[in-house]
Amino acid sequence: MDIAIRQGWPLEQAQKVAELYEQAFGMKFARAIPNQAARVAVLSQCFVPDFSFAAMQNGKVVGLAGFQTQAGALTQGMGAKQLIDSLGPIKGTWACAVLALFERKAAPNELVMDGIAVDSAVRGQGIGSQLLDAIMDYAQAHGFESVRLDVIDSNPRARKLYQAKGFVATKEERFPHLKWLVGFSGATTMVKALN
Repeated sequence: MDIAIRQGWPLEQAQKVAELYEQAFGMKFARAIPNQAARVAVLSQCFVPDFSFAAMQNGKVVGLAGFQTQAGALTQGMGAKQLIDSLGPIKGTWACAVLALFERKAAPNELVMDGIAVDSAVRGQGIGSQLLDAIMDYAQAHGFESVRLDVIDSNPRARKLYQAKGFVATKEERFPHLKWLVGFSGATTMVKALN
């Protein structure tokens, strides 16, 4: 299997990237935007490729790892105006309110990772690990002091990968009363120092 990891992706692949992200994180966004086709449409329009690394196979995106810095984020196009323009005033305002629960801001000298999505057809082949390495290499090369991420309680496999790569749990949050809204009942913040 020939996989190439690169920063960003060709814009003509925005739909494929949105479908891949939906496959991995759709349930997380389902309460904000209940209609799957609408979620994919919004995602395909809002992503900023420069704030990601893509795993490419035969010219197609098969994996994605997004990130955020103080300069921008993979999902920075998913603001109130975009959501209201795409979904209408009522559904767009609702989506804004729900998505605000997931909002995380990067501190100075910190890169925040925004999840890894790998096509189900190629999972288990180390692509997620390669994407994580690419983000850490980027952070190191650009002088960031740390990489931070959140892993949800229903994804122990991801947490295991992050621990193996040297990430340390720094904060545990439990919110069982919000599970109906966000799809999970807790998350762990993990950080890897780079200096």
